[in-house]
Amino acid sequence: MTGTGRTSTPRLLVVDAQRIFADPTSDWASPYWEEAWARIRRLAAHVGPERTLLTRWLPTADRDTAWGDYFAAWPFADVSAEDPLYALVDGAAELSAHPPLDAPTFGKWGPELVDRLGGATATQDPVWVVGVSTDCCVLSTALAAADGGAHLTVVSDACAASTAENGAAALHVMGLYSPQVTLATTDELLAAAEPDATA
Repeated sequence: MTGTGRTSTPRLLVVDAQRIFADPTSDWASPYWEEAWARIRRLAAHVGPERTLLTRWLPTADRDTAWGDYFAAWPFADVSAEDPLYALVDGAAELSAHPPLDAPTFGKWGPELVDRLGGATATQDPVWVVGVSTDCCVLSTALAAADGGAHLTVVSDACAASTAENGAAALHVMGLYSPQVTLATTDELLAAAEPDATA
């Protein structure tokens, strides 16, 4: 289902705009990152730095859990959280007036993120979700936000997937969670946000 969400001022959530997902030399790089990143910047310019929040996925999970198996499968990622792999991409920090929210989980929706998005208003104001990867951290964040009662719009062309097939599958799943989750493109959202020239 496609929609533009609520009409009040949106907040922009930029999920994991990090080098590990953007650098072409990384095993986890999305081939669609550059296209998504250009649209993310357009959306951030519209919303403004006060209403833009970034997240980072960090490799700090307990290795005695299933995360240990995960990092054994991806040893290149099993490095310090201070490794340059986990830094934000160039230009990302400037999009937000706030420090990034760091978490060791795919999904970022939870009490800390809700608080940073405005507390009680986080489930009243629309939240536009962009970032990487459509089929992992964006998906996990969106489904938890749906359970949390958020008014979420996943900006389909401002999310970068691991593959076209995986991205399409993830968008299909998220689209099933209407009305909590709607899907829209960057142009659709920005066009809907333009003042009516005939007014």
